[in-house]
Amino acid sequence: MVTVDQYRRIALGLAGAVEREHMGHPDFRAPGWDGRIFATIHDTHETGSLMLTPEQQQRFLREAADAFFPAPGAWGRNGSTSVRFASVDEELLGEAMTMAWQNVMAKGAKGAKAARAPARRSSGKPTPKAVKKKAVKKRAVKKRAVERTRTRRK
Repeated sequence: MVTVDQYRRIALGLAGAVEREHMGHPDFRAPGWDGRIFATIHDTHETGSLMLTPEQQQRFLREAADAFFPAPGAWGRNGSTSVRFASVDEELLGEAMTMAWQNVMAKGAKGAKAARAPARRSSGKPTPKAVKKKAVKKRAVKKRAVERTRTRRK
């Protein structure tokens, strides 16, 4: 049995993991500009989800069917696995969560764009580069509008 706090501690113990909120409930994301979700805590605080592969999911369903179950629908068929906190062993949860973290880290490495900088910081504020880019674009749009107005007056 694990508590919500233990689940959170395990998730945040993975290198670079951060906690955010998605659709009104806590989620845990891998580091990087895209911050892919690898684990969530459900609204009830009795269950959570892990982003496993279908093969990994089958393994945990065989090992601990009382603790792990597929998420509903296509998410579950694609490996998203729910976990019952009251039924799962902390060591087995740690293993499953590490796999989920490794999965999103591998996806991030494959899909990462080398020179792409984040438009926003983790605090939600735009980066200075994003602010400057927006201002330059705004000036260009305004300049085109003024030029159009001048050509219409002639």
